[in-house]
Amino acid sequence: MNTTVAIIINVVVMLLLVLGLYQMQKRHISFTKRVFLGLVLGIVFGAILQLIYGNGSNVVQESNTWFGIIGTGYVRLLRMIVIPLIFVSIINAIISQDSKNLGKMASLIIAILLTTTAISAFVGATTASVFNLSSEGLVSGDAEIQAGERLESRLDDFQSKPIQQQLIEIIPMNPIYAMSGQESSSTLSTVLIAALLAIAVIGLKRKKPESAAFFVDLIQSLHDVVMRLVTLILRLTPYGVLALMTRMVSTSNFSEILRLFNFVLASYVALIIMFAIHLIILTFVKLNPLTYLKKIAPVLSFAFTSRSSAGTLPLNVETQIDDLGVSEGHANLSASLGTSIGQNGCAGIYPAMLAVMIAPTVGINPLEPGFLIKLIIITALASFGIAGVGGGATFAALTVLSALGLPVALVGLLIAIEPLIDMGRTALNVSGSVVSGLVSGRMMDKVDLSIYNGKEKKAESF
Repeated sequence: MNTTVAIIINVVVMLLLVLGLYQMQKRHISFTKRVFLGLVLGIVFGAILQLIYGNGSNVVQESNTWFGIIGTGYVRLLRMIVIPLIFVSIINAIISQDSKNLGKMASLIIAILLTTTAISAFVGATTASVFNLSSEGLVSGDAEIQAGERLESRLDDFQSKPIQQQLIEIIPMNPIYAMSGQESSSTLSTVLIAALLAIAVIGLKRKKPESAAFFVDLIQSLHDVVMRLVTLILRLTPYGVLALMTRMVSTSNFSEILRLFNFVLASYVALIIMFAIHLIILTFVKLNPLTYLKKIAPVLSFAFTSRSSAGTLPLNVETQIDDLGVSEGHANLSASLGTSIGQNGCAGIYPAMLAVMIAPTVGINPLEPGFLIKLIIITALASFGIAGVGGGATFAALTVLSALGLPVALVGLLIAIEPLIDMGRTALNVSGSVVSGLVSGRMMDKVDLSIYNGKEKKAESF
């Protein structure tokens, strides 16, 4: 078959699938069901494309460039709205509630994120040991060797900025540039700018109430507009999931996945165990874990397919507020901080598993209590500032492995299966941020249980 004709057929099929999902939307079928159907259709369509043409064929590559208008376009729309959403939502949340609780709220959320990251590091290390994973048995080819060399180069760049410098850089010299999203610390910088502005407005209420009232009204209007824009963008989620999953499945190298199947299996076992721990934590604060699973499913589905915690942030915030009953302050702060701090999958499980795999190559017993304690502490602290986009796990691994004195080039051996594992890691990252919002909200009595236990709103509003 002519290549051009094949591409046209594939694009037409994608458009028909999109049309089918749109018809379901017009019939008011549940948002959750449409997201999951998009996920399943993407897997099936992607598998068919790979079986017919092969994962490296020009037909698949060119078809995916067209599919990217839907999938990549959707992710870019979400990332476009992230900074405005963080900025106006955090200001609005702080000025509309008691500012005395701001410090407690932020401290609780960060503490929960770091605690769950420490637990996930232990889970990752234990799982790697149970599966007897070791980098010694892995075979490296040209691609893996080149990847290892690139990682060594990235480590030199990364180590040029000590942790103190990275913390200082959260304070922006140019707020406008920081809010342009060009830096790895942009999310945390935006949170800081918004919090400081909100505190300033609260202080202004006493001295110049008219000016403060004008600013509050302006922020409230901006907040309403931004949230409306978020709602409009989130309606595209089923289509974005369909296109993203099609691309992932159609381009995956399954022979490489089979070669490293043991590591893939161990990774997902660790991720599932940590997700179960999230549900147990919710049970301890008297929240029904089954309700959480039902309402968080669309968010996790998109995180899984997009591999972007930052891209998932608007859907994360919307779901926490509308479906889980979390207050705006807790929802916005937990979702925002969760994109850069305490990522359970990327900054917890993954670096810990690699450390356990690599340690024997330099004569270290990874099961020694001293090594495990050091690994858990370093992993939790190193989770600060991990960018909430694809590749954040690599920076986390560089930080942890270098701090432990372990070689980082061996990480390149896993490059072939990185996208597959990163999908599960990102979903766990997002779940961790939502759990931090729910748990901190429950501890401060900021979760509306009538909403949490009530019927899902998103299915109707979307």
